Parts: sequence; structure tokens; C-alpha cells
Amino acid sequence: MNDDDTLRADSHVRHVLVLPDRDAAEEVAEALTERFGVAEEPQLVRDALAGEDDAEDAQWLVVVEDPGAAHDPALLDDLAAEYEGWREAE
Repeated sequence: MNDDDTLRADSHVRHVLVLPDRDAAEEVAEALTERFGVAEEPQLVRDALAGEDDAEDAQWLVVVEDPGAAHDPALLDDLAAEYEGWREAE
């Protein structure tokens, strides 16, 4: 194992994909498993917008744990964009 492999093994990344609604978040979570082979099920989190009481005014977050930083952020950006969302840098 060289130094690059050691760094990769020690790194752990959390990707947060922000989606406009629950349906999009559920579809993205499913796509993560199918396309990226995500082993740990992504976590779905409702994120109410500041100052908004209406349940419709909420974004949904898909949180992906990425031990070893194996997932390409650019591909995750593209996936989120397919569903009118984006990836937050963490």
C-alpha cells in the first residue's frame, strides 16, 4: 500500500444532496444504490426553509456516507441536477 492508498482509506466524506421534494429525494436515494452501489442506505432528511411554516416549503436532503471517498462528486452533482437539486460541499 502506498501513501495515496493510506490517505484514501483514512478519508471519510459525507455528501449532502439537496432536492426540491420528498419524491425527488426518494428517487435519488434509489438511484444512488443502483448507479453508485452505495452500500449504506442514504438518509433522507426534511429541511424546512427558514421562516416557513408550510410543509410544502421544505427541501429534502439525501445524506450519503462515503467511507474512503469513493464516489465522484461531479457524478453526484449530475445526479442531483437531474432532479432539480444540487450537492452541498461538506
